[in-house]
Amino acid sequence: MLGRLVHKADFERLLASRSRSRSAHFALHHVPSGVIAAENLASRGQSPELSTGPAPVCPQPVDDSSPSLWIGCVVPKRHAKRSVTRSLLKRQIRGAFARHAQALPAGHWLVRLREGFPVARYVSAASPALAQAARDELDALLNRMAQAGQANATAAAPAVAAS
Repeated sequence: MLGRLVHKADFERLLASRSRSRSAHFALHHVPSGVIAAENLASRGQSPELSTGPAPVCPQPVDDSSPSLWIGCVVPKRHAKRSVTRSLLKRQIRGAFARHAQALPAGHWLVRLREGFPVARYVSAASPALAQAARDELDALLNRMAQAGQANATAAAPAVAAS
């Protein structure tokens, strides 16, 4: 299940991190879920552990469908002047994450348009050619991240087994 980032603080935290991968037009940022939760507690001046003792045990909630992937997209006006183009790119970003959700590690993800598509090549603001070009580039970007995540998981598995 995919969740959408809506809080300004989450976008700022992701944009403050280095981009994990780049393509000709997009930059991809990722922060694991635990990092954001710990930073939220620290920013409020709270520690993750209670000083009053162990927390009471709560029964498992009936609806435990919280998303493991939180996605956001930044498509600035300076790179995509028309709202039709910005909407098309946002739909392509959300669609790419839906296609690759199973292969990506959990956490907060942000895709940022870092350079506009050439207007001379894609005359129509919502042309099928522009949608296809964005889809292909996003799929390649997310495939690269999924393969890197699988390589990291396999590299960490022998180290855990050896301990």
